[in-house]
Amino acid sequence: MKIAIVNDMLLAIEALRRVLTSVPHYELIWVARNGAEALEKCALVRPDLILMDVFMPVMDGVEATRQIMRDCPCAILLVTSSINTHLPQVFEALGYGALDVVITPILGHYGNAEGGETLLEKIRTIHKLLGKPLSKEPKNLIPVKSCYTNKPSPPLVAIGASTGGPTAIAKILSKLPQDFRICVVIVQHIDVQFSASFVQWLSHQTRLKVELAQMGMTPEAGKIIVAGTNDHLFMRGDRTLGYTKHPRNNPYRPSVDVFFTSLAENWPGQGLGVLLTGMGRDGAVGLSVLRAAGWQTIAQDANSCIVYGMPKAAVELGAVQESLTPEAIALKLLTL
Repeated sequence: MKIAIVNDMLLAIEALRRVLTSVPHYELIWVARNGAEALEKCALVRPDLILMDVFMPVMDGVEATRQIMRDCPCAILLVTSSINTHLPQVFEALGYGALDVVITPILGHYGNAEGGETLLEKIRTIHKLLGKPLSKEPKNLIPVKSCYTNKPSPPLVAIGASTGGPTAIAKILSKLPQDFRICVVIVQHIDVQFSASFVQWLSHQTRLKVELAQMGMTPEAGKIIVAGTNDHLFMRGDRTLGYTKHPRNNPYRPSVDVFFTSLAENWPGQGLGVLLTGMGRDGAVGLSVLRAAGWQTIAQDANSCIVYGMPKAAVELGAVQESLTPEAIALKLLTL
């Protein structure tokens, strides 16, 4: 795997280099000290993956991500020293197409790179998504058993997203009024260490209350709930939310397929499934299951997607009733 580093701090570059050289088949092909230099080098030699710092002189990682994804797209993993300090910039870059974000490893007293294993785990996941297409039919999503009561449930909107998802989600939520009386549950591919920051950022994009999903929580009208761990969120038979580690071999964590499938089994009220921009196929089968269960289904249209992967897979499966922009999806939600 050919990897590039874009960072203006020598100690950070050295920490990243040591992490990469610990894996034989990872090749560091170039280093850039700012976003402008990265654009030039990427145009000449395109890597499989760029480890992109957020704050740099000349051109920061946000603008560099935007221009690289426009002119010479490749996988970008944001690497930052502080997610909370750079929160708006991180989610802006994710909106431009960066795949994920991780804390920069630091050199320890003995020269080892502390935090390196977390970075390697992210790279391994991205490598799987880039090099190994997933089966169209995921096996053994989760063991669910429908046991709901006859008590009526409010309508529920289930949203799944990955690459570019934060910006698309923000566009949808920003259009919803404060008196919006429908449950909203979101599964965005993002690491657990950044999920609380994601909720904090989303809270500034909408007039509705946004919370992390907790074990035993029940979706409520007018509240937005966001999956908050690296385990898979799912709906239990008593209409409360839970988390499961299974399937363990699913590279998408949390998985949209797992959540959508559990809704089809266990949410008795009417609902709308929405699949937004993202790399891979996660959510396509789950959206198909929702449609078969009588839910309305929408996918983000190709032109407005940062990566037309997950929505395209759902369209190919016949799971999608409408393909819309995020703004049009928001208007659709208002008609429920």
